[in-house]
Amino acid sequence: MSPVDEILSQIPMGLLADRLGVDEKTAEQASRQALPALLGGIQANTDDPGGASSFASAVQQHDAGLVDGGVDLGQVDTAQGDKIVGHVFGANRGQVVQQLGNTGPLGGQVGQELIAKLLPILAPIVMSWIASKLTGGAAAALPPTPAPAPQAPAGGGGGIGDVLGGILGGVLAGGGSGGAPNIGDLLGGLLGGGRK
Repeated sequence: MSPVDEILSQIPMGLLADRLGVDEKTAEQASRQALPALLGGIQANTDDPGGASSFASAVQQHDAGLVDGGVDLGQVDTAQGDKIVGHVFGANRGQVVQQLGNTGPLGGQVGQELIAKLLPILAPIVMSWIASKLTGGAAAALPPTPAPAPQAPAGGGGGIGDVLGGILGGVLAGGGSGGAPNIGDLLGGLLGGGRK
């Protein structure tokens, strides 16, 4: 199971759709656009030792229990999620939202508004999922991913770069799932523009 599918399997899509004001199919399609961007942005940040260290510290502040047995959307702190999204994408946030929104299920301004609303909901879920992988032996839980992305130098972030390289390698290499486009092609040089 890909990281995107694994995270999606923990999210009550009907409740997410209600929160976003769209149908379940649209909510799932938008999530399949947004999750690889978040995962790829986090990986791009952790490729730098300083970024890896920063994210290792940030991940430790997130409760891995949020994704255990399914996500309770009522427990998701979107204000915290907004900060995570800002950290991951930095000055490129608006461009990422625009790019994802224009290629998503609704397209244009409506799609951009949907992505802008969705990212702060998904960001704490992603951080919790990463925390659960780091504390629960992530690499063993997923099959090896093809074409792993470059990893952070050993010891750069207490192992977070290595773990993320192992579990997220396919996301940037071509890990769009369910017909989602290759996130590396979609966002190009926008990933990695976060504040490290």
